Amino acid sequence: MGGLRFMATDSTGGNVMRDLFRLILAALFLFSSSAASAADLEKGLAAYDEGNYETALGECLPLAKAGDATAQFCVGRMYANGFGVMMDDAKALSWYGLAAAAGHAESQFNLGVMHANGWGVPMNDTEAAGYYRQAAEQGFVQAMSSLAYVTYRGIGVAEDVAEGYMWYDVAAKLGDYAAEQKRDDLASKMSHDDLLSAQTLALKWLEGFEGKALHAGRINQ
Repeated sequence: MGGLRFMATDSTGGNVMRDLFRLILAALFLFSSSAASAADLEKGLAAYDEGNYETALGECLPLAKAGDATAQFCVGRMYANGFGVMMDDAKALSWYGLAAAAGHAESQFNLGVMHANGWGVPMNDTEAAGYYRQAAEQGFVQAMSSLAYVTYRGIGVAEDVAEGYMWYDVAAKLGDYAAEQKRDDLASKMSHDDLLSAQTLALKWLEGFEGKALHAGRINQ
């Protein structure tokens, strides 16, 4: 008479081994899916750079809908400029908004530009300055210059000449040569003490910055 067989269910049993095997298979599947998505994204971005907007949209739009921030930015830029699609500020704002919420710096900057100019939304300097600041804090150089301008002029934010100088100085040190001239022009209007204070602010910001400088026009940074 054969003995009874019990199915192990504790931490050393066969069920656990099968569950582990399933988890490994699932991880491999997710890795493969991610690799395929990355390949499609690269194809879409390359097509965009080549001016092949039909392919760019075909590759990037599904990824944008799936939540990829870089793809969302790419699609937003196409609608903002009418590249391969009818120009549509509302759709550009929507895609930029999704990417910006995910932390995409140039999308944040572009939202600032659209709010500053009233493109697709009522003109709003306060909103614009807020988006410039989000992008600037991430190292987006063009946003730093825009934030510097609105800050020292008091457009949408409280006027602060020292902070305006600070952002021009940081932008200049990160490669924005136009910001260097604007920084020096502003410095000529500041007192010695205010200038030293602003330079100290810039140095502290750069010392605490752990990211990398980002520049406009480079989709996949």
